Amino acid sequence: MRLTTRTNLAIRALMYCAVHRDETVRSAEIARACNSSANHLAQVVNTLHAHGFVNATRGRLGGVRLARPARAINIGEVFRLFEADVPFTECFAPETNTCPLVRACRLRNAIRRALDAFHREMDLVTLEDLVKGNYLLEEIFGVVDPHDGPICATPSQPTEK
Repeated sequence: MRLTTRTNLAIRALMYCAVHRDETVRSAEIARACNSSANHLAQVVNTLHAHGFVNATRGRLGGVRLARPARAINIGEVFRLFEADVPFTECFAPETNTCPLVRACRLRNAIRRALDAFHREMDLVTLEDLVKGNYLLEEIFGVVDPHDGPICATPSQPTEK
């Protein structure tokens, strides 16, 4: 199984916003940190904004920030949003399926059960689970000085040196 680049980038962008929880961040900043083109990120942010995951504002003072708390963003929901238009296998897209085995294939049901199990597991994960206390992620995203510990500690996240 492999996630699309868009899904992967969506999760990265959400993690970036969650780590910078009290800030409005620029799209170019997210693109740079997430190793993406600004154009590709803009498409992903537009989808995240349209579905209420982030608030995005254009203009000189604009930027991106989470639209809801990280604990309220379900990773399974994000995966379904970005993977919905991409059938896992050809036979999952009846309008374009050309497989001659589809009526007799038993693998199709096994794959469907496996995908359902994958989504059930992802439904147990929130954005907060991915970022809370993840100091290495904060360092990668420029929130932590690697020598001094977290730069923006919160009461639930004490600074450790």
